[in-house]
Amino acid sequence: MSGICNILGVPFNNMSPVETVELLNVYLGGDTKAAVYTPNPEMVMTAVNDPEFMEVLNSSAVNIPDGIGIIYASRFTENRIEERVPGCDTVLALFDKMKNTKKTAYFFGGAPGVAEKAKEEMEKRFKGLNVVGTADGYFDEEKEKLIIADINEKKPDLLLVGIGFPKQEKWIAKHLDELNVKVAIGVGGSLDVFSGTVKRAPQAFIKLNLEWFYRLLCQPSRIGRMMQLPAFMVAVIKDRYFKKKKSGKPKQTVKIKNYKIKIRKKKHGDKPVQEQQDENEKNT
Repeated sequence: MSGICNILGVPFNNMSPVETVELLNVYLGGDTKAAVYTPNPEMVMTAVNDPEFMEVLNSSAVNIPDGIGIIYASRFTENRIEERVPGCDTVLALFDKMKNTKKTAYFFGGAPGVAEKAKEEMEKRFKGLNVVGTADGYFDEEKEKLIIADINEKKPDLLLVGIGFPKQEKWIAKHLDELNVKVAIGVGGSLDVFSGTVKRAPQAFIKLNLEWFYRLLCQPSRIGRMMQLPAFMVAVIKDRYFKKKKSGKPKQTVKIKNYKIKIRKKKHGDKPVQEQQDENEKNT
């Protein structure tokens, strides 16, 4: 798998879970700064109605297709995504690569005490993982300055930001240039899972791509949020076929290219270099 899959204006990296972890690990070992987000259908629908959030998602280094709805929606594009890349599992796989190395992490988010507990549990689970600092997600302007100063003093390679979307993505986009980090990932409620505060769905649900259904069973109040999924699919189908009817041919929202990721020294906002372009490819 390769290239970019564009869904309602949000670009997704079309890579397998293994390829995604390898790319993020390269960023961790490089000299660049990378913002990494994990959009699901609810986030895409929010971006459609929030130009600032849409701009943030379009300025990232990597957008991970986290959510089975994204996989279904990609079938209406020219670059179908075959496999979901769960953000939580991606971070855990990164921890496994970081243990017993000089790479460090920082946990920022959750209720008071959650990040500290997540640090304790993850360092216990991944022997040799070094989480150099934590901060909870409840802050005002003054406390935010202290959190940024603490992050910069400890210079973690990986920063996890779990303060809910779209706040966490906008926070990363706003502050990344001033942070002494290499990779910043918006992780939503993953710190709650890492700390054991919230139980993740059983493996049977995860394998069947029904993790969302398990969360709904545990938290029926999420039904309003879950209703975004059918609205999302309707929007995707309309985007595809309305424009197809209007133009007389299927819409291609992005140039699809075969490329190898090459990490280089660059400014934040640059995209990975794309090589091996098809000479016959046309702009759409």
